[in-house]
Amino acid sequence: MAIENKTALEELFQNHSSGLVRFLSRKMKSTEDAEDIAQNAFIRIQRVASTGELDNLKAYLYQTASNLAIDQLRREKLHNNYVNQETSKHLTQDEGSPSLSDQCTPDRLLTAQRQLKEIKRAMDNLPVKCRQAFLLHRNKGLSYSEIAHEMSVSVSSVEKYILQSLKVCRKTLTKTGEGQLF
Repeated sequence: MAIENKTALEELFQNHSSGLVRFLSRKMKSTEDAEDIAQNAFIRIQRVASTGELDNLKAYLYQTASNLAIDQLRREKLHNNYVNQETSKHLTQDEGSPSLSDQCTPDRLLTAQRQLKEIKRAMDNLPVKCRQAFLLHRNKGLSYSEIAHEMSVSVSSVEKYILQSLKVCRKTLTKTGEGQLF
């Protein structure tokens, strides 16, 4: 069944978009993610359906959306595993560290000031959305879903922005030899 004109695609969207979002909402953590995936599924079906090789557009649409949802859930799991590993690595390092009074030496303060300058420079070079998401999370303590709502993006986009920010800061600190804060 080929989608030969724009009207047929619009009809497919009208008939199945809300049901598809409901279907995806059961799999995903947020409705926004479900809507993003549904939109991507419609884009993919538009590309394939125009060739005329599909017999059952609805089945293909739902299977495509399901596959996209599974891919996103896998990416989220990988991201969470990475964050947990980094957090536990730094917690382990902190347990063996000297007491607070031993850490507040003039050398340590000077190093911390340099690190903050490098972080500020790195943050200034980040794309606006990455910087905004990072600052909302780190400075204001907002959750990923709260940031997503405030920035009008999906939660997965917020995760990507924050991860990108952390990578840039870590790379900057490593490159300058100032160590790692994250």
